[in-house]
Amino acid sequence: MIRMIRYKARIQKDGRGYVVSFPDLPGCLSAGRTLPEAKRNAVEALDLYLEEANDPRWQLPASRDLRGRDYHWVTASPDIAIPLMIREARRAKKISQQKLAELLEMKLQTYQKLEYPRKSNPTAKTLVHIASVLEESFEICA
Repeated sequence: MIRMIRYKARIQKDGRGYVVSFPDLPGCLSAGRTLPEAKRNAVEALDLYLEEANDPRWQLPASRDLRGRDYHWVTASPDIAIPLMIREARRAKKISQQKLAELLEMKLQTYQKLEYPRKSNPTAKTLVHIASVLEESFEICA
C-alpha cells in the first residue's frame, strides 16, 4: 500500500509564537503566531518543499515516526502528494514511465503529467487503473 505522504514536524514555542521544522527535510521551515497558524503554515512549507520534486529522479526522503509532544504529523496537500505517490508506486515496481504509460494505454506525455506536482489531476478512475496495473493500492486521506 502506498500511503498518503506525510512527515513529522517539530513545532516549538518561542518568544513570538511557534517555530516549525521538519527533521527529515533539511531546510524545510515555517512559523506561526499561534499553534493552529503554525500547523497551517507547516502544510504550506511541506508542499513547497515537495513541489521541488519536478525531477523524476528525485528521491522522496524517508519519513520517520519521531516521538515527543513537540512532534506533529503534517500531511501534504493532495495536489502535491498524489503525483508523488504515483511516482513512488511506479519506482517500487521498477517500471519506467514509458513502460507504465504503455501498460495504461496512454501517451508518455500524458502519463508524465500524472507524476508532476500541482499539474496532476487524475480522476478516481485513473487512480484505480494505475493501482490495478501496478497491483498496488493507494491510501488517500488527510
